[in-house]
Amino acid sequence: MSEPTVDWASLRPRPAGPSKSTGLRERKKWMLRQQLTDVATRMFLDRGFDGVRVAEVADRCNVSEKTVFNYFPTKEALILDRWDSTTAGIQAALAEPDLTPVQACVRVLDEETRGLTVAFEAYENPAAAVADIRRFGELLNSTPSLRAHQRATTERLIDEAQRLLAKRAGADEDAPEPRIAAVALLGLWDVHARSMRKHLTPGRTPADVHAAIMDDVRRAARVIETGIEDAHLAAPPT
Repeated sequence: MSEPTVDWASLRPRPAGPSKSTGLRERKKWMLRQQLTDVATRMFLDRGFDGVRVAEVADRCNVSEKTVFNYFPTKEALILDRWDSTTAGIQAALAEPDLTPVQACVRVLDEETRGLTVAFEAYENPAAAVADIRRFGELLNSTPSLRAHQRATTERLIDEAQRLLAKRAGADEDAPEPRIAAVALLGLWDVHARSMRKHLTPGRTPADVHAAIMDDVRRAARVIETGIEDAHLAAPPT
């Protein structure tokens, strides 16, 4: 396996770490979980997702294959653990009464993007970090099982957002309004991913990348807030 060009662990969203009051055992479990996903991600980037067996990841981390599956139910979850952080962020943000649902989701995405750009600022060679992030995106897009896992995860996030929105509004959870609102809100993550691929290029400063990505996200968010007609997207074809 090639030597990493960057500290991959600092460049990817992840579930929040344990608090200071967390016991030693739980902190060790959290650290092992992060080690497993970071080592697996580096191996997948070097050799391709299908070119690495879970047993090899376990061996590299000096644990059993069973231990890996105790932390991650599937091989795909090893590399897509970021959704745990996103789920927690959405749950917390939608619970805040002072934020509209759109504002809440934009804030979650802003925090995720800021974490990434802050990590970039720590590197003397940000071009290497850009290359790794782009390779990560290419790996996800070129691997059918990872694309399927992302679709399934997104569907679960939509279901959770629908439940939270219905509860927040005191509405029927199966009503069409919270469903379409949840689908629209989770669409912001698709805009974010596409914007990152567009703007994350060598030569741009982390602050510039952050501003460009969030400008795209906020433009998309305004469509959700104002509606298709106000966004001039409803004109009939000529």
